[in-house]
Amino acid sequence: MTTTTLAVLVPLLPFLGAAAGLLLGRTAPGYVRPLAVLPSLTSLVLAVLVAVRQGGGQAINAATELTPTGSVPIELSLHIDGFAALVAVLVGVVASCVQIYSTGYLRDDPRYPSYAALVSLFTSAMLLVVYSGDLIVLLVGWEVMGICSYFLVGHYWEIPEARAASIKAFLVTKLGDVPFLIGLFALGTDAGSFRITTVLGTVASGGLHHPTLVALLLLAGVAGKSALFPLHTWLPDAMAGPTPVSALIHAATMVAAGIYFVARLLPVFQASSAAMVVLAVMAAVTMAGSALAALAQDDIKRVLAYSTIGQLGYMAGALAVGDRGAAVFHLLSHGAFKALLFLAAGVIIHASGTNSLAVMSRMTGLRSRVPDAYWTMTVALLALAAIPPFSGFFSKEAILGAAEHVATGHTEHAPGAAGWIVLVAGLVTAVLTAAYATRLWLLTFHGRGAEAPDQGKEPRSMTVVLWVLAVPSLAFGLAYGPLPDWFDGRDLTPVLTTSVLGTGLALVGGIVTYGAWRHTTALAPRVPMGAVAAHPDAEPALVEAEAIARHAPVFGDVAYAADPADPGRLLLGPLHRHAAVGFHLDAVYDVLFVRPVQAGAALVRFLDREVVDTYVRGAAALPRLLGAAVRRAQTGNVQTYVSALLAGTVVLVVAALLVATGA
Repeated sequence: MTTTTLAVLVPLLPFLGAAAGLLLGRTAPGYVRPLAVLPSLTSLVLAVLVAVRQGGGQAINAATELTPTGSVPIELSLHIDGFAALVAVLVGVVASCVQIYSTGYLRDDPRYPSYAALVSLFTSAMLLVVYSGDLIVLLVGWEVMGICSYFLVGHYWEIPEARAASIKAFLVTKLGDVPFLIGLFALGTDAGSFRITTVLGTVASGGLHHPTLVALLLLAGVAGKSALFPLHTWLPDAMAGPTPVSALIHAATMVAAGIYFVARLLPVFQASSAAMVVLAVMAAVTMAGSALAALAQDDIKRVLAYSTIGQLGYMAGALAVGDRGAAVFHLLSHGAFKALLFLAAGVIIHASGTNSLAVMSRMTGLRSRVPDAYWTMTVALLALAAIPPFSGFFSKEAILGAAEHVATGHTEHAPGAAGWIVLVAGLVTAVLTAAYATRLWLLTFHGRGAEAPDQGKEPRSMTVVLWVLAVPSLAFGLAYGPLPDWFDGRDLTPVLTTSVLGTGLALVGGIVTYGAWRHTTALAPRVPMGAVAAHPDAEPALVEAEAIARHAPVFGDVAYAADPADPGRLLLGPLHRHAAVGFHLDAVYDVLFVRPVQAGAALVRFLDREVVDTYVRGAAALPRLLGAAVRRAQTGNVQTYVSALLAGTVVLVVAALLVATGA
């Protein structure tokens, strides 16, 4: 079987699995799980074969014209270089793990058949984006992912938060997709083709007429899809969906699509220095802002969501300094440890019965309840914090090293200003990332209070995949050695200066957070039921009421008379309340966009009701009055009709005589 045929089957098999799952979900429920898992696993095997055959060498290209469209043709084409081959393997690995995990996580969900089919369709759409060699076909996969995210985030549609989150995700990403579509049309018009190879050839020959405008239009769509500032606000709210969906969106689909798109068309953006600086600023604000927000979140999934936004900022920063090898390297390593973090979080939530870190911090024994999640999440958090030798260290240091090269003028792939912006923001974010990763680990697994509830043992399908993903989270960072050909031959070896700085700052962030946690824990002592500081002789019911009022949960016979021991509050100080709500960006959007649109809609409704409808009612009133008058004349009496006829005849004769006399 040819490599091209194998590549076609990679996105096709999950699509067929989705179609079959939707058709057989009700009539043959026993086939739903095999139809969810087997196509994804088979697609993964084929993606590995394609990667091996591609070997990081010459890109595989194949095309056939889809239909005559006039001056700019649309083609079904493949363009598989080393980046595409590796990203497709990542998508296959994460999608297969998510499908296997979901068989246990959603085993009692009545809507599992539609969920599994949508996950398969989501996977197929992302693989289409990865392998596509035509921008319009890529756009199809891009938009199908948007639709799938809408349904999957809103899977628990009976919950208002899930419905609102799905609508928000759809609308915010569509807000970016409008200029993105315009940018694609402008790019295709200048190149005379939507084929990626032709577009890149046009850019190389200087045939792109308005590079800055095109690049900025495309960046709007990338910001929406990959949750970069300022269109990132949908991603934390999307945590209302099932946890496996969060793993899929954050690790291998949707948010990865925008970064991958820029990496594939990086010369388009490099044609404009202004666009590269804008991308650098977007990356810097995304990195630092999301890390601060993550340090203030109470929901474990929202911490991970802001973490994803920050890591996407790192990837965008690598692209802003012209190093797509470092960007894709971090995309791959992040995909492994972020999928692991979300799936481990799902196990923890299942065991503890809550998403709240404040509640988990009041439990003891949670790590012994879920040892698989404890050890694998520890590995993933170390990778997230970029501690050597975990994978995140190598990929993040590749980005910082690339930024340092640009900042010091050792390369001309990007403006020096972009290098300094990314380098400074990356180092600051390294401290904050280690801080919120340490905080998450301490509050989740080192709580003080009553015993964690025993929810029973998690299904093996949920725990096995954690260890599968722990392997690349630990070891994939070493891929910079044997896999340089897949990264344009780029040497991804960590640079000594940024490695020492980045690792040192990460250790400082972790140590300071640990010290803050010890300090806040000492200030939040346990108080036996029946005794609190303000009411030493209070009844147990009063203790519980006070604990609830102070947002301090009660477990067993222990209550807390103080707020939870959260080091984030101490570290952020007065900034905490602003960071907890994402620095009020949703409120800003509400003032700038939502309220004006609602006011405009109210005005249109008023004009339609009071002006347009008035004219319509007035236009109908005159014929109605005339009709009433005519109806009164229709008495049905023949004598009246004959009398009126004679009277009319007399009037006409008299009028005619008068006219004749006057003549």
